Amino acid sequence: MVTVPPGRVTLSDRRTQSSWPVDVAAFRMSAYPVTQSWYAQVTGQRPSSAQGDRFPVEGVSWWDAVRFCNALSEREGLKPAYQVDADDETAEWDTSADGYRLPTEAEWEHACRAGTTGPRYGPLDEIAWYRSNSDGRIHAVGGKQPNAWGLYDMLGNVWNWCWDVYDAEAYGTYRVLRGGGWADEHWSCRASVRRRGHPTFRIDDVGLRVAQSTVIRPKDG
Repeated sequence: MVTVPPGRVTLSDRRTQSSWPVDVAAFRMSAYPVTQSWYAQVTGQRPSSAQGDRFPVEGVSWWDAVRFCNALSEREGLKPAYQVDADDETAEWDTSADGYRLPTEAEWEHACRAGTTGPRYGPLDEIAWYRSNSDGRIHAVGGKQPNAWGLYDMLGNVWNWCWDVYDAEAYGTYRVLRGGGWADEHWSCRASVRRRGHPTFRIDDVGLRVAQSTVIRPKDG
């Protein structure tokens, strides 16, 4: 887990032609996308189509990602961030919890940019696996250069699920995906690019990375 400093990011919505600034508090994010080995250790499952311990887990839905976060929290003795109903129809985020969770869209973009203002935090071939250099397949995490804050594969390899609803008015419960994947063209691998997915959607270029709020614990005594 890498500590991401606080900052501000501007989000935009193409449909409404609007943009708005969001202040982001300090938080922690996994240095890599969740790997198949890590996912299997926590859940006992290997859902990915291309198998490899160091490959990012893929073929996971937004609900799978939420359940993974809660299971990881319980495994480490932390308070789960999400309260999920029995039928997986709703999920509530307990913002006071110290457990693992999905990053918000604003957190993800702030973390991806790592203080930069351009479309990417470095030359694309040096930082990401995408259509032009991936040889049509997923790759092990950490094979490209990280951004300035030590986060690898923020662009390319697999898209990352975020907590946020994409556009409730137009798309209902669809959730935000960020980052681009191994099969995407260069224009999809940019810090500002948004994609949407139904929370039950599973495909071989969508994975996750986990975040954790910076919780100040009271000192003993």
